[in-house]
Amino acid sequence: MKPAPFAYHRPGSLAEAFDLLDRYGSDGRILAGGQSLVPVLNMRLATPTALIDINRLPGLDGIGLGPEGLVIGALCRHAAVEGSPLVARHAPLLAQAMPHVGHLAIRTRGTVGGSIALADPAAELPACLVALDATVRASRRGGARDIPAARFFRGIYTTALEPGEVVTAAVIPPIAPGWRSRFDELVRRAGDYALVGLAAHGRVADGALAELRLVFTGVGPTPMRAAGAEAALAGRRPDPQALAAAGRALDADLDPPGDVHASAALRRHLARVLLARVLTRMTEN
Repeated sequence: MKPAPFAYHRPGSLAEAFDLLDRYGSDGRILAGGQSLVPVLNMRLATPTALIDINRLPGLDGIGLGPEGLVIGALCRHAAVEGSPLVARHAPLLAQAMPHVGHLAIRTRGTVGGSIALADPAAELPACLVALDATVRASRRGGARDIPAARFFRGIYTTALEPGEVVTAAVIPPIAPGWRSRFDELVRRAGDYALVGLAAHGRVADGALAELRLVFTGVGPTPMRAAGAEAALAGRRPDPQALAAAGRALDADLDPPGDVHASAALRRHLARVLLARVLTRMTEN
């Protein structure tokens, strides 16, 4: 199929992009990498009046260190994040997660800002941002605001963005000594969306876990933080007894959906498998 007719605009500045957003309102859609939007257009699941292509906007494709931490521009391609020495050093969780995002062709074109704004609950990047206690920078005419990732993702394809706002960066705070990260997911085929994924970030001291953040993908309408499992593991090594207690806590933390790809029971089982796998690797010297 081919998309329904639409007007195409390619602004050269954020100010021009804001003018277009004001002009079209909810009938205008931002186009960045297009890896999710273009298929939806071709299937006519979305029929916007206009596309606003932001790929020429300057200053949104960089990766750098600022006073607030690592700043990743919204137009950074996934492949650039995957290969960045700065990301590997200052946000290793992201470096581990990026190879799981689709296939290389998708990572070469897909953008950080697009993944954030889409808010697919099975995507890797949103879960990582929540685990890292990151913020999403959203700009609009007259200024910008930083939204905690834990409050940014509100539901399936639903975010805290307000009309006229555009995601311009993700900001990852500095990682203190002793903190470690691990990402893994289980898929039917390489490149598919994960049946279940887990982004783990926490402090490890003498093999014991503290201040742990466990954020799952594919098991709810948003990245799902497993607070009960975190509490069950606090101050403990991930030995069989601790992992068993955390696995039982997951039953209260998660209420995964069932679909043609996996039943709810299977996703619960896979979440426990990932929990044990990720935390064991996370605490290895």
